[in-house]
Amino acid sequence: MRVEPGSAATNVDPADGPESIVYVIDDDDAMRIALVDLLQSIGLRALAFPSCREFSACHKDDVPSCLILDVRLHGETGLAFQEELVKSGIRMPIIFMTGYGDVAMSVKAMKAGAVDFLPKPFREQDMLDAVTDALTCDSERLAAQRALAALRACYVSLRPREQQVMLFVVDGLMNKEIARELNLSEITVKIHRAQVMRKMAARSVADLVRMTESLGIETPKGKPAWAARDTQANDYGE
Repeated sequence: MRVEPGSAATNVDPADGPESIVYVIDDDDAMRIALVDLLQSIGLRALAFPSCREFSACHKDDVPSCLILDVRLHGETGLAFQEELVKSGIRMPIIFMTGYGDVAMSVKAMKAGAVDFLPKPFREQDMLDAVTDALTCDSERLAAQRALAALRACYVSLRPREQQVMLFVVDGLMNKEIARELNLSEITVKIHRAQVMRKMAARSVADLVRMTESLGIETPKGKPAWAARDTQANDYGE
């Protein structure tokens, strides 16, 4: 057993356990069992694998997750697998553990995105704290992804003319200027503008600017000029 006992107190809420998964990759049977028991003792779901290949083959639910990964495995290294995950677009937080770690190795792992690097033997509480931080980080990442997906859905719901009006609004044009650009009446532009604000659930032009930046959409002018205007008071009129 290479997990040193200690207080198992943690700020991981056991009620959140079933909604999160902690994956473990270690070719040491005793270590895998010890880690799974530790994680399950605070209500977390834990899945353990003896190799990176078996982990890669398993189905992964779209829930907050993290990976506890041994640096040295039979025929493979955790650092090389970390690189594979990054290249494949998998952003699951990784907690490294090793009995042979050094400063250079830990720096390389952290630069590649690892959230912690624990030398064996480690205290139970140190591992639980690292897992708590990793799951919180991944929960925030997934929430941001879902928020962006919802934002994209709102933008797609706009009609083509509404999208055009939105981008001109973000560029800082007044209704009469947008009307001239699109060869529309000013009242028609106001109607489109109101629809944009409603469908995008935006309270101000500043909100629309942030949304446009989040979506990575380039405006006609290339960059927003709204800051020169009173955007809070000028949402629907001039």
